[in-house]
Amino acid sequence: MSDSTSAAPVVLDVWCELQCPDCHQALTDVHALRARYGDRIDIRLRHFPLEKHKHAYAAAQAAEEAVTQGKGWPYIEAVLARTADLGRTGEPLLVEVAGELGLDAEEFDTALIDGRHMLIVDADQAEGKAIGVTGTPTYVIGGERLDGGKSQEGLRERIEAIADRLLAEQD
Repeated sequence: MSDSTSAAPVVLDVWCELQCPDCHQALTDVHALRARYGDRIDIRLRHFPLEKHKHAYAAAQAAEEAVTQGKGWPYIEAVLARTADLGRTGEPLLVEVAGELGLDAEEFDTALIDGRHMLIVDADQAEGKAIGVTGTPTYVIGGERLDGGKSQEGLRERIEAIADRLLAEQD
Protein backbone atom coordinates (compact mmCIF):
# COMPACT_ATOMS: atom_id res chain seq x y z
CA MET A 1 0.00 0.00 0.00
CA SER A 2 1.33 3.39 -0.93
CA ASP A 3 -0.57 6.66 -1.05
CA SER A 4 2.53 8.29 -2.41
CA THR A 5 2.62 9.60 -5.93
CA SER A 6 6.17 10.93 -5.53
CA ALA A 7 9.07 9.54 -7.45
CA ALA A 8 11.10 9.23 -4.27
CA PRO A 9 14.61 7.98 -4.93
CA VAL A 10 14.57 5.64 -1.90
CA VAL A 11 11.81 3.18 -1.02
CA LEU A 12 11.27 1.76 2.45
CA ASP A 13 8.86 -1.15 2.57
CA VAL A 14 7.35 -1.73 6.00
CA TRP A 15 5.95 -5.26 6.27
CA CYS A 16 3.23 -4.84 8.82
CA GLU A 17 -0.04 -6.17 10.12
CA LEU A 18 -2.68 -4.04 11.74
CA GLN A 19 -3.34 -6.21 14.79
CA CYS A 20 0.34 -6.22 15.80
CA PRO A 21 1.30 -4.17 18.87
CA ASP A 22 4.92 -3.99 17.67
CA CYS A 23 3.71 -2.40 14.42
CA HIS A 24 1.88 0.21 16.47
CA GLN A 25 5.15 1.03 18.25
CA ALA A 26 6.94 1.20 14.88
CA LEU A 27 4.78 4.19 13.91
CA THR A 28 7.07 6.39 16.00
CA ASP A 29 9.94 5.48 13.69
CA VAL A 30 7.79 5.94 10.57
CA HIS A 31 6.84 9.46 11.72
CA ALA A 32 10.48 10.31 12.47
CA LEU A 33 11.61 9.02 9.07
CA ARG A 34 8.93 11.04 7.30
CA ALA A 35 9.96 14.15 9.23
CA ARG A 36 13.65 13.67 8.40
CA TYR A 37 13.38 12.69 4.73
CA GLY A 38 10.09 14.13 3.50
CA ASP A 39 9.48 13.12 -0.11
CA ARG A 40 13.04 11.81 -0.61
CA ILE A 41 11.90 8.48 0.83
CA ASP A 42 8.73 6.62 -0.10
CA ILE A 43 7.46 4.67 2.91
CA ARG A 44 5.15 1.90 1.75
CA LEU A 45 3.12 -0.35 3.99
CA ARG A 46 3.19 -3.95 2.83
CA HIS A 47 0.71 -6.45 4.24
CA PHE A 48 1.89 -9.45 6.21
CA PRO A 49 -1.07 -10.66 8.30
CA LEU A 50 0.00 -13.23 10.85
CA GLU A 51 -2.11 -16.32 11.53
CA LYS A 52 -2.00 -15.71 15.29
CA HIS A 53 -4.07 -12.53 14.83
CA LYS A 54 -7.46 -13.58 13.49
CA HIS A 55 -8.54 -10.11 12.32
CA ALA A 56 -5.27 -9.10 10.64
CA TYR A 57 -6.25 -10.34 7.18
CA ALA A 58 -9.54 -8.40 7.23
CA ALA A 59 -7.67 -5.34 8.54
CA ALA A 60 -5.25 -5.53 5.60
CA GLN A 61 -8.17 -5.63 3.17
CA ALA A 62 -9.78 -2.69 4.98
CA ALA A 63 -6.53 -0.73 4.70
CA GLU A 64 -6.60 -1.24 0.94
CA GLU A 65 -10.18 0.05 0.85
CA ALA A 66 -8.96 3.12 2.77
CA VAL A 67 -6.30 3.64 0.09
CA THR A 68 -9.02 3.42 -2.56
CA GLN A 69 -10.98 6.08 -0.67
CA GLY A 70 -7.91 8.32 -0.29
CA LYS A 71 -6.98 7.90 3.38
CA GLY A 72 -4.67 4.91 3.56
CA TRP A 73 -2.13 6.08 6.15
CA PRO A 74 -4.63 7.88 8.41
CA TYR A 75 -6.71 4.70 8.48
CA ILE A 76 -3.70 2.46 9.14
CA GLU A 77 -2.55 4.66 11.99
CA ALA A 78 -6.05 4.80 13.51
CA VAL A 79 -6.38 1.00 13.44
CA LEU A 80 -2.86 0.45 14.79
CA ALA A 81 -3.73 2.75 17.70
CA ARG A 82 -6.46 0.27 18.60
CA THR A 83 -4.81 -3.14 18.15
CA ALA A 84 -6.27 -4.46 21.42
CA ASP A 85 -9.77 -3.31 20.42
CA LEU A 86 -9.35 -4.98 17.03
CA GLY A 87 -8.47 -8.23 18.76
CA ARG A 88 -11.67 -8.04 20.81
CA THR A 89 -14.20 -6.71 18.29
CA GLY A 90 -12.82 -7.60 14.85
CA GLU A 91 -14.43 -6.36 11.65
CA PRO A 92 -16.99 -4.04 13.28
CA LEU A 93 -14.04 -1.94 14.53
CA LEU A 94 -12.65 -1.70 10.99
CA VAL A 95 -15.94 -0.29 9.73
CA GLU A 96 -16.26 1.99 12.77
CA VAL A 97 -12.80 3.52 12.19
CA ALA A 98 -13.71 4.15 8.56
CA GLY A 99 -16.79 6.09 9.68
CA GLU A 100 -14.76 8.07 12.22
CA LEU A 101 -12.41 9.18 9.43
CA GLY A 102 -15.29 10.24 7.19
CA LEU A 103 -14.86 7.33 4.80
CA ASP A 104 -17.75 5.40 3.27
CA ALA A 105 -18.21 2.82 6.04
CA GLU A 106 -20.87 0.95 4.09
CA GLU A 107 -18.41 0.48 1.24
CA PHE A 108 -15.84 -0.87 3.74
CA ASP A 109 -18.37 -3.42 4.90
CA THR A 110 -19.08 -4.41 1.30
CA ALA A 111 -15.35 -4.63 0.47
CA LEU A 112 -14.81 -6.98 3.41
CA ILE A 113 -17.68 -9.17 2.26
CA ASP A 114 -16.80 -9.30 -1.44
CA GLY A 115 -13.04 -9.62 -0.88
CA ARG A 116 -12.11 -7.16 -3.64
CA HIS A 117 -8.71 -6.43 -2.05
CA MET A 118 -7.71 -10.01 -1.25
CA LEU A 119 -5.34 -10.30 -4.22
CA ILE A 120 -3.30 -7.29 -3.08
CA VAL A 121 -2.99 -8.68 0.45
CA ASP A 122 -2.15 -12.17 -0.83
CA ALA A 123 0.48 -10.79 -3.24
CA ASP A 124 2.15 -8.76 -0.46
CA GLN A 125 2.18 -11.75 1.86
CA ALA A 126 3.61 -14.04 -0.83
CA GLU A 127 6.33 -11.52 -1.69
CA GLY A 128 7.16 -11.11 1.99
CA LYS A 129 7.52 -14.87 2.44
CA ALA A 130 9.69 -15.05 -0.69
CA ILE A 131 12.17 -12.52 0.71
CA GLY A 132 12.26 -14.09 4.17
CA VAL A 133 9.79 -12.01 6.17
CA THR A 134 8.64 -14.10 9.13
CA GLY A 135 7.21 -11.49 11.50
CA THR A 136 6.18 -7.88 11.80
CA PRO A 137 7.32 -5.22 11.57
CA THR A 138 10.03 -6.01 9.03
CA TYR A 139 11.66 -3.28 6.98
CA VAL A 140 13.27 -3.56 3.55
CA ILE A 141 15.38 -0.70 2.23
CA GLY A 142 18.05 -0.86 -0.45
CA GLY A 143 17.70 -4.63 -0.61
CA GLU A 144 18.45 -5.00 3.10
CA ARG A 145 15.92 -6.66 5.42
CA LEU A 146 15.70 -5.45 9.02
CA ASP A 147 13.56 -7.40 11.47
CA GLY A 148 11.76 -5.11 13.92
CA GLY A 149 9.65 -7.90 15.38
CA LYS A 150 12.56 -9.21 17.44
CA SER A 151 13.78 -5.80 18.64
CA GLN A 152 13.24 -2.24 17.50
CA GLU A 153 16.31 -1.09 19.43
CA GLY A 154 18.52 0.97 17.11
CA LEU A 155 16.39 0.09 14.11
CA ARG A 156 15.62 3.66 13.03
CA GLU A 157 19.32 4.53 13.13
CA ARG A 158 20.12 1.53 10.90
CA ILE A 159 17.37 2.55 8.44
CA GLU A 160 18.66 6.15 8.43
CA ALA A 161 22.23 4.99 7.76
CA ILE A 162 21.07 2.95 4.76
CA ALA A 163 18.82 5.75 3.49
CA ASP A 164 21.62 8.32 3.84
CA ARG A 165 23.98 6.06 1.91
CA LEU A 166 21.44 5.43 -0.87
CA LEU A 167 20.62 9.13 -1.17
CA ALA A 168 24.32 10.06 -1.27
CA GLU A 169 24.93 7.50 -4.05
CA GLN A 170 22.26 9.21 -6.17
CA ASP A 171 23.68 12.72 -5.83
